[in-house]
Amino acid sequence: MTNKEATNTPSSQKEEFASNEYQGIYGKYTITLSDEIEVRRYRLSVLFCGISFCAGITHWLLFGPNNAWVWLILMAISLGLALNWIHIYLRPLHLALKFLWAIGTIGIIILLWKLSPENLLPTIARNPIWIIPIGPLFAALTGLGFKEFFCFRRIEAIGLTILVPISLLGYLVGLTSNTLTLSFLLCSACLLLILSLRKFGVNPASDIGDKSVFEYLEKERSEIVL
Repeated sequence: MTNKEATNTPSSQKEEFASNEYQGIYGKYTITLSDEIEVRRYRLSVLFCGISFCAGITHWLLFGPNNAWVWLILMAISLGLALNWIHIYLRPLHLALKFLWAIGTIGIIILLWKLSPENLLPTIARNPIWIIPIGPLFAALTGLGFKEFFCFRRIEAIGLTILVPISLLGYLVGLTSNTLTLSFLLCSACLLLILSLRKFGVNPASDIGDKSVFEYLEKERSEIVL
């Protein structure tokens, strides 16, 4: 921008740029419109994931597992989108969550093909061993909950992080009944929904994190490659 252009920049626009500028560990950074759009997409994806999770478990409790597989598919899609737009400093951790999601999603696709959509969840209800192929999907969801707790110390996030593995692992090894497992999962789904709704009142910069750290880590990776 030239001096003349800077002089002609409206004061309100200057104030807007200033309000979006933050001091990070490794220097100043700016929250752009693109960053805010990513945060909005992330929050909407988490919200749809929570809605699908709640609807799926409620469907199972009220009408049985038949046809509840649709909600599982919607949950997997929205979780995948959330993991695409989530901001995590440690790239290996981010990639690990995406990998778990991919393995779990592939597991669902294989089971849908092998068991048929109508028999997917009824078969899992009868034989807990079938949880294993889709377990990585819920491990990725647990990772998202842990990230939210680590960054924001939200009690619903730690509840989600604890209840999901306890319910599924407990059912897998026979420590929890079908009803108790579904009750735990319903609590987890409600906590995820509460978490997603509360995020809409938070400054987008909080979800983005310190961009100077991302830039520093990216620079280090580039130097290692070179």
